[in-house]
Amino acid sequence: MSRIYSTWKWVPSLYFVEGIPYIIVGSVALILFKRMGLSDTACTAYTSWLALPWAIKPIWSPFIDIFKTKRWWIITMQAVIGIALGTIAFTLPTSFFLQAALALFFLIAFSSATHDIAADGFYMLAQDEQQQALNVGVRSTFYRLATIFSEGLLLMLIGLLEVYTRKSVVAWSWGLGAIGLLFFLIAAYHNWALPRVKEDQGTSSDNISVREVMEQFLETFAVFFRKPHALIAMAFLLIYRLPEAILVKLTPLFLSERMSQGGLGLTTSEYGFVKGTVGVIGLTFGGIIGGILVSRDGFARWKWPMALSMSLPNIFYVLLAYYQPHNLLCINLAVGIEQFGYGFGFTLYMLYMLYFSQGALKTAHYAICTAFMALSMIIPGLFSGWIADHLGYYNSFILVMLLIPLSFFVCHLIRVPADFGQKAKEESDTI
Repeated sequence: MSRIYSTWKWVPSLYFVEGIPYIIVGSVALILFKRMGLSDTACTAYTSWLALPWAIKPIWSPFIDIFKTKRWWIITMQAVIGIALGTIAFTLPTSFFLQAALALFFLIAFSSATHDIAADGFYMLAQDEQQQALNVGVRSTFYRLATIFSEGLLLMLIGLLEVYTRKSVVAWSWGLGAIGLLFFLIAAYHNWALPRVKEDQGTSSDNISVREVMEQFLETFAVFFRKPHALIAMAFLLIYRLPEAILVKLTPLFLSERMSQGGLGLTTSEYGFVKGTVGVIGLTFGGIIGGILVSRDGFARWKWPMALSMSLPNIFYVLLAYYQPHNLLCINLAVGIEQFGYGFGFTLYMLYMLYFSQGALKTAHYAICTAFMALSMIIPGLFSGWIADHLGYYNSFILVMLLIPLSFFVCHLIRVPADFGQKAKEESDTI
């Protein structure tokens, strides 16, 4: 019982704080840049590039094992993120806020990606297999709560501060400064709460050179690309979410843009509730139900229902852009249903990554799959704002719908055992 209690001292807080920077860089920064008057093209291009460290983090992951302990990396990266957020808050009222914000958000992204590597490694070292299995639901739950906190509660708080101070820059400075302080406090807490694990030490003590680590690293990539159907796997990982990759950058801009410019004119607080709370709850429940159904029936039974639910609910944004409703209930229903469908369909994506990563190097190969997953959002996101600036939101959402057949095509190409993911495997037919 004491061992279970000890993990509860740090597992929830570790994965809660792990989820915050990703949402701040990818979603909160998008709304910040929009409020600061940047064009849609600039907003989406900047925030897409800022996500690059999460896509390429396997490149420097071997060095986390060589230098210092994972515990040291976790605490240090949390402190660095706190400093960066505080500095952004301090520089927002200045004339060079954009240059400073871009540099500091990139530092946050790099530090967060490094933190992810160290945290996941520490999670495995500090617990036995039974504890890891027991806490897997805890870590995913608190990561989701971080999304609601960052894109929901934080933005609602900033929206209230905008009303109270009547100055958007001041409200955003206070909001981001508060999150920076939170990271300092959580770093201090983890310095006390994280256990000191004997196995958590740099591999340099075992006389493993940097060159040997890099050779092993390159061989891991070589084995990945020599796998059967590797090209199909890469195509699926990059294209399956293409419609959603464009949509995920457009929807915050669309929801917060003035109605005279084709948007819905939501305030910062309203956006935080609609997208950051209702949307995240829908996304979470969609993923949970998807996992339950595949566990019961296997991959084949739910492959196409998931593929359809991933993309077809995007039609709600076409309707929202056409009618531009004032009714928040209608907007919440549309966003909630669309996000539920995305969460349900995303289960297929996650299952395929687990399947393709199977083998002796499954942990490293799964990390490579997640890099492709990040690239699948970064590349379309670079151009989504440009599309909106030239086509408008309504036509952009129609374009998103026209891209859905590409998603279906790559879904048709993949081959996975029909009973993959099912609790009790009874057949080995493939689809």
